Amino acid sequence: MKSIEEILDIINNSTGTESYHKFSPIPGFPVITDGVLVLAEAADCYWLLDIIGSYQSNSKLDKAFQVWTLKVNTEDNSAFIRGYNDTTLIVTQKIPYTDFPPGEVKLYLIDGVILLPSEY
Repeated sequence: MKSIEEILDIINNSTGTESYHKFSPIPGFPVITDGVLVLAEAADCYWLLDIIGSYQSNSKLDKAFQVWTLKVNTEDNSAFIRGYNDTTLIVTQKIPYTDFPPGEVKLYLIDGVILLPSEY
């Protein structure tokens, strides 16, 4: 796994995408961009994408535009995943432990595609 600095570098330097990637065989799960694919491989965090995909059946989530954040606590490596309709919090899930580097990562889900903010 890469350091948080390397992961943030990936996040900040990904612009646009050449293709979409299906990461789950489950029908209706979102697809991901090139930048999210690189992030998932660098941070070994396909589990994060699975969590986002698993909430797509929640009728309160706007299917057109969602914001997802992962915030990892530096003290005990616990984390919170939060899903928003733009700025309205809809979903919160606590992760008791993760090896994802401490800090915060933001992803967008727009019309069935998970992307990095820099790819928007």
